[in-house]
Amino acid sequence: MLRSPQAVSEHYARRALGDAILAALKAAGKDLEHLTPDDLAPIDEFHNGQRNATIRLARLAAVSGSDKVLDVGCGIGGPSRYLASAFGCEVIGLDLTPEFIELARMLTERTRLSHKVSYRQGDALQLPFPDASFDLVWSQNATMNIADRARLYGEMRRALKAGGRVAIQDIAAGPGGEPFYPTPWASNKGMSFLLTPEATRATMERTGLRVLAWHEATQEALEQAVSRAEALDSGSLPPLGLHILMGPEFPAISRNMLRNLQEQRLTLLNAVLAADK
Repeated sequence: MLRSPQAVSEHYARRALGDAILAALKAAGKDLEHLTPDDLAPIDEFHNGQRNATIRLARLAAVSGSDKVLDVGCGIGGPSRYLASAFGCEVIGLDLTPEFIELARMLTERTRLSHKVSYRQGDALQLPFPDASFDLVWSQNATMNIADRARLYGEMRRALKAGGRVAIQDIAAGPGGEPFYPTPWASNKGMSFLLTPEATRATMERTGLRVLAWHEATQEALEQAVSRAEALDSGSLPPLGLHILMGPEFPAISRNMLRNLQEQRLTLLNAVLAADK
């Protein structure tokens, strides 16, 4: 059964998340009036590998300061702020969840990056931008709620300038069977639409995207899941972390993700593709 955009947005929405994040930053000794993207990195990169994964994907994509970037499924804005601060590029973040967009704007103002980064609420299947608007379309762990991948990748391709690139970090279906839920993106399998890596690649190529780089990234995600489970079991979670975003379901999600990765129910990939001229 296909889930409506509203159902997906409600899965991620959480009231007073901004207050919780600011309180966690203060508890970690951060100056709330002089925040940097590095201060926020433990909490604002809602994907496997977090900042290290963002750095790796940026290198694969050869991001430069002249790029105009669209971050599809931007969440609360961690990668978009990193790209703007590290490379000087202009970034627009798009997300379905209004609460995420509001929070992304607030954190971007506090890091003094609003002149480089802006945000819009919207649907990745109907990108609210003209054809050929971007040099780079970027997305990390944002496709798992989307059943119509052909339409998604077609929209990404439409938004690219000739010779532009798509940079994606994605969670794919592994050979070990159906994942255990809840996961970070779905409370049950009715909200989750995973393709195998092979099907992902084939679907992207059919939209006119040509693979430049295709890397497996599962091992790092597994190591991170082990560390997170150990911290959870020992009661030693840091003041800043994804547990702030996930809320009460964090323990169940963490244990499920560890098992899903250990049993090869999930796999992770990094890919960079070019738009055919």
